Amino acid sequence: MKKGNRLFTLLISIVSVLGFTTSIKACTTVLVGKKASADGAPLIARNEDLSKAWAKYFEVYPGTNNGPIQYVSQTTGMKLSLPKDAQRYTGTSDWQKEKGQQVFLEDGINASNVAMCATESTATNRKAMKADPFVKNGITEADMLPVVLPYISSAKQGVERMGQIVEQKGAVEPDGVIFSDKDSIWYMEIVSGHQWAAVRVPDDKAAVIPNQSMIGQINPKDSQNYLCSKGLVKLVKNKHLGGYDKGKVTIYKAFGTNNADDQEFNKPRTWDGQRILDSNKKQSITQSHFQMFVTPAKKVSVEEVAQILGSHFNGTKYNSWGEWKGGYRPINSPINVESHILEIRSNVPADYAALQWLCMASPATSVYVPFYTNINNTPSQYKIGTDKYDSKSAYWTYKETSVLIDSNKEKLDKKYVIPVQNKVNKQLRQNIKTDDQKAKTLSGQQLQDYLTNCNQQNADYAQNEFNKLNGQLITGIANEQQVVPNSNEQGK
Repeated sequence: MKKGNRLFTLLISIVSVLGFTTSIKACTTVLVGKKASADGAPLIARNEDLSKAWAKYFEVYPGTNNGPIQYVSQTTGMKLSLPKDAQRYTGTSDWQKEKGQQVFLEDGINASNVAMCATESTATNRKAMKADPFVKNGITEADMLPVVLPYISSAKQGVERMGQIVEQKGAVEPDGVIFSDKDSIWYMEIVSGHQWAAVRVPDDKAAVIPNQSMIGQINPKDSQNYLCSKGLVKLVKNKHLGGYDKGKVTIYKAFGTNNADDQEFNKPRTWDGQRILDSNKKQSITQSHFQMFVTPAKKVSVEEVAQILGSHFNGTKYNSWGEWKGGYRPINSPINVESHILEIRSNVPADYAALQWLCMASPATSVYVPFYTNINNTPSQYKIGTDKYDSKSAYWTYKETSVLIDSNKEKLDKKYVIPVQNKVNKQLRQNIKTDDQKAKTLSGQQLQDYLTNCNQQNADYAQNEFNKLNGQLITGIANEQQVVPNSNEQGK
């Protein structure tokens, strides 16, 4: 979710206090367990939806053994004690700071190869919010990565730290937060002011999660697969929130929503993602409930996760690039500002096992560039840009492609954008294989310098290819003629 993030935070706080149901229509999450993954690595991914023009940065934050001992949120005023020891981690922050503080870092991987994605905005029903209202000065999406990711060494530990903060400081809004390491994925839902629940994603399953509570029945006694706040079960039982059964709780029944908004904006995205994961699965876009976890028809690759995140009901009568029937909200949207796929591999040494695949602007018209995270700097073009066009900015290069094809999306995308995507994706995949081989021979500072340089080269290559594409599109549009692949073919 996001933006105007500061406005959203204020709005959510007001809405929560008044006791209304919140429903933010942004972002989509995809989770793939390691046994369902083509590369044998768990995958966590999400589109960050915000604005039609809003640059995102990719940065690395160094580790320290003498860090600040208190964090003060510039968005809510929350004060939180921090350990002095903090790990190196990456993040994709907003270009705009909040009173000098970088905010909405959204996704990253730390030195322990733990990935974190925050957040998938969800919704809490009126009765649950009345039972445990959200707070004005608690934890919010803007601040989550910096106060959690540097201090955890496993996905489960991430849930526990995040949960402790929610219980002690309270939450401003309902959110889904995801953690992964090389062995597991944990999906967590902050469901009210001080309550939360989390489920370990089954290794052979996948999930597509919209802005809606999706966690089913949890068993607090089974801590290997479920975690929750200390007061959750008691609150659900005593306040008669629904979903309680002999010490177990069905989270979406107790805290979630099931209304017209969900039918239009949320459930269709789950339907779309699940049909891509398993084309033989027969479901209706209008059905009232979707199971959170599905078994994919085949092993799921990074490319297939990218396909889901770039989907606008492709190949169906609901295609939002054609005649948009039904008014359903697609996964791919004009307000995508960045998309990420976080992968912790187990088939290579830990020093270069983590990959943060980043796609700026729309996944449908951009590419996911793989970035190693054991680095000391990030590509220069991923640290510039605002809400105004900047030809050097990575975000704006890929946003330009999306804008240029807007007049004739279907034709220009299929004929020109997709071939470039395929070419770049193939080369980037090959680059990772080649770079991995060289990385085997390096260690320490030499390895970190090498991986940092690899990231810059991959960023340059992909951006250059899309700059060429954008030039072809501009030329064709200016001449009011069919766009051609290169200038040598003009006049033939």
